[in-house]
Parts: sequence; structure tokens; C-alpha cells
Amino acid sequence: MEKKRGRTEKRIVIVGSGASGMAAAISASQTVEDGFSDCSVILLERNDRSGAKIRISGGGKCNVTHSGTPGDILEKGFLRRNEQRFLQPSLFGFSGADLIALLHSKGAATEERPDGCVFPCSGSALSVIRVFEDLLREHAVDLRLSCRVKNVRSEAGLFEVETDTCGTIEADLLVLASGGVSYARTGTTGDGLVIARKLGHTIVASSPALAPVYTIKPFSRELSGVSLRQAKLIASSGKRNVERCGDILITHKGFSGPAVLSLSRDISQLSAAAQTRLFADLFPHHNDEELEKILLLQARENGSRLVRKFLQSCPAAPGPGSFSSGANGTLPSAIVPYMLHFSGIDERTAWSSLEKEKRKSLLSVLKRFPLGTVRKVPLDEGEVSAGGVSLGEINPKTMHSRIVPGLFICGELLDYAGEIGGYNLQAAFSTGWAAGRNAALIIQPAQE
Repeated sequence: MEKKRGRTEKRIVIVGSGASGMAAAISASQTVEDGFSDCSVILLERNDRSGAKIRISGGGKCNVTHSGTPGDILEKGFLRRNEQRFLQPSLFGFSGADLIALLHSKGAATEERPDGCVFPCSGSALSVIRVFEDLLREHAVDLRLSCRVKNVRSEAGLFEVETDTCGTIEADLLVLASGGVSYARTGTTGDGLVIARKLGHTIVASSPALAPVYTIKPFSRELSGVSLRQAKLIASSGKRNVERCGDILITHKGFSGPAVLSLSRDISQLSAAAQTRLFADLFPHHNDEELEKILLLQARENGSRLVRKFLQSCPAAPGPGSFSSGANGTLPSAIVPYMLHFSGIDERTAWSSLEKEKRKSLLSVLKRFPLGTVRKVPLDEGEVSAGGVSLGEINPKTMHSRIVPGLFICGELLDYAGEIGGYNLQAAFSTGWAAGRNAALIIQPAQE
């Protein structure tokens, strides 16, 4: 074992070389260089390369952050108040602007898309990873790849970090940054949660976030790939409803797309307690009364027109006070037969012969188009996982454990999960930066 006996330098060990771990290692080494040179920073990674989840984020294009102030990111990206309060200090300490400036300083230009998502101009996550790998080398971080941490013991103010290939390493300070349990194939298998629990932390049960939703009886494969543009997704367990607006993508197993990914955390919790059904409000900017007036107008002015033809030309999610096709185009023609079926309307029916009950039924379908019953929200397919180390046990300003002195925890190991759009990567970089910096500050001579 690499013992303190015989060594004079301090040692910070960081577990996990993903977004939060690399940020922690770089900020720790920078802080050490600024004030206390007799300290080494060791970064352990179980995979044979750093940044496994960064490599696949945004389909490999890497939605690295979101535009706006830290306050904007907190408001739009993290909808739970406790998460906003916890993340506020770290997001102001290392903001999206700071991250972009860091990338630009190393030649990795970024571009902001109309929706506010920020990507590297290269179109590849590799350009982001290269910047962080270069910074690790520049600041002499001791990166040890293919080195899985099996166990950690805390004794006499030190940590003994047992690995499978690098022996047992003694650390003065320990940063856990090994990720949650989503996308296990990238190496995030929950090892850090096991270690945190053994060290005395409370672990909130993991659940999927930003995940697809599988239904008991999916639509036919012919509809796979069809998107309901800017609809309102409604998940109902009978006693409670949750909803979110955005595109809904039909898949061969159920549904994906921004609205589904965003709501998947709530859907998972609902379906764990009771049977949960999904619906789509295809006209979220029109209430029932407004939409009924539109249907009545069709019946009066276009009596000979087939209802089917009307639905095939219907605008998708038109804006308030409008019923014309805009940026969202028209409703997908592939779902029209299902709309007629759910309404009990024959495809040859014209408006003039449409009974009042059938018109009411059609109105109901347009506002609550049945999508099916939830079968599963797969944890292993989630872009991130909710749950993790209880936020109340971590100092939000420093990421220092309130339970174990000298232990810092950051990134997806913590019990938060943001919206789709670069928010989670930004939170990982920000909490990692705070953890590394504050770990290094602890061992500065002035702090002793």
C-alpha cells in the first residue's frame, strides 16, 4: 500500500474520470499550484479511457451546457426546489460561461443553437474530452486508467482506497465522482453509491431520469419513428397527473422524445405506486370549449368534407388563438386511423353526418389521445439517474460530506437529476469543480 509513512506530500484521490471527476482533478491541481505545491492529485478510472458518458452525450455531439445565467439554468434545468437550492452555489462558482471560456481557451469553439443548447462546433464530444485530458496532463494529475475501486476504509483521518489493479492507495482527502447507475455499459454501475453507504451516507433509491417509457401494448411498428410535435404528455395514475409539453416520439417499445424524457422520472415514481396511463393533448394551447367551437365551425361550413380529411390537414399544436399550421406542421397522417378508431368514427363519415356524441368523443380524443399503459421506465436506458447520496448530507458550497470529514461527493452520485438540454453535464462539471477546489483548500497551510 502507498502509505503516508515515508511520504511528506499530501494526497487527494478522486474516484471516477467522467465530467465531475475530471473537473475535480483539474480544479484541485490548479488550487494546489496556486498555494501549496507539496500535494499530489490522483485520478482513478475503471474504464480504459476518461469521459465514457461524455462520449455518448447528445448522440456523441455532446450538449455540453445550456445558455443563460446560472439562475436561468437552475430555473429551467432543475424543477425541484431542493435541487435548485443545493446546486446554486456550485453553478455560480463554475458557470456555463466559465465552462465555455475554458473550452475556448483550449481551442474548442462552441455554438449555441436556437433552443439554447450549447455544443462544440466540431460536432463531436471528443473535442470536449481532449480539452479536459490536456488539462489533466498540463496540471500533472496522476491519471490511472483501468483501475476500479473495490473498497474504501476511513481510519485515523485517512482513507485507504483498495483497487483491483493499482493496489491500495492511501489518501488524505477523497473525492467520489464515479456517477450513478444509468448506462451501466459506460461503467456507471453504482460502485460509488456502495462506497458512500459503507462510509455512513444515506442513499436515496435510484430511479430512471431522462429515460424512454415502455408501454404494455405499444403501437404497431409502422408508427415507430412518428413524432407528435409539441404535444402535452399526460401521465395519470387516477389520483395524480403529471404533464409536460414537447415532442413525443413513438418507438417500437413505447415512447421517447423530449417530453417523455423530461417526464420519465415522475412517470417512474407514479407507475411504481399504481397503474399509470399515458395520454397526449394534441392541442395544448386550446381548451375544450375553444376546440369544440372549431369542430362545430367545420360541421357548419364544410359539411360534405370527410372528418378523416380534416384530421389529416389539422395543424399540430397550433398556438393560442390560431388554428393554422406553423412550425410544427400538421398532425401525422399515420395516427389519423387511430384517432378515428378511438372516437368510434368511420373513415367515410362526413361532418354533416357526424353525430353530436361522436363529435364529443373526437374532442376527447384530440385532448387526451390514448398512448397506452406504462410497463416500464428502464433505468439502464436513462441518460441520468435520480436518487443517490442524500443532498442534506453534503455541504452545497463545498461538496464536503457532513458525515465523513475529508470526503467530498459530486456529480451524478448526488440525488438530483436535471432536464434534457445540457443541464446535467453542467451540474456535473460545476459540482466537480467545487469538490476539487475545496478539497485542495482544506490542505493549504493557511487552512491548517
